[in-house]
Amino acid sequence: MACRVAPADIDEAAYLLPEPTVAAINVAVAKARAVRADSEEIIVAADTLVVIDGEVLGKPASAGEARAMLERLRGRAHHVMTGVVLQRGDLEWAGVVTTRVLMRNYTAHEVEAYIARDEPFDKAGGYAVQDETFRPVERLEGCYLNVVGLPVCAVAAGLNALALKVTGAGPPACAYCHRGRPLVARSG
Repeated sequence: MACRVAPADIDEAAYLLPEPTVAAINVAVAKARAVRADSEEIIVAADTLVVIDGEVLGKPASAGEARAMLERLRGRAHHVMTGVVLQRGDLEWAGVVTTRVLMRNYTAHEVEAYIARDEPFDKAGGYAVQDETFRPVERLEGCYLNVVGLPVCAVAAGLNALALKVTGAGPPACAYCHRGRPLVARSG
């Protein structure tokens, strides 16, 4: 089976809705529909949101926004929600995976070094859980791959729902999460 990557050229902010769970799905649906191709393809689209105090933190557009987001998250818990949409012909499946994340109490100097490496940009909430240098997360409850941005357990559930048999899927943190964690870790 061949696969291809097709970036969805959409304004993600235009698809955000007030309710974070619905917003995550809505943006993922918009991405999937933007790349819709032939009816034989299976389209997988996802969008990850960071939610703290009921507010969605998007992708920072500047160093100042990144700094503000990371300072707000420091030493606090928040939720990461990823909306996942799979399409096959006229069939569409959607789901959301939520993970509770507790950030460590990193220093202002660490934040500045992280920003200087241009790491916070194009990341919801301005951070990457897998960054081996910054290591912003103290612990998480749920699916690690969800925090990275693609919960494989949800993709497997969607494939099963579209009648494409996938085995080994389970609730977060499932075997996919545990096997996938080392694959996305970066060396410092």
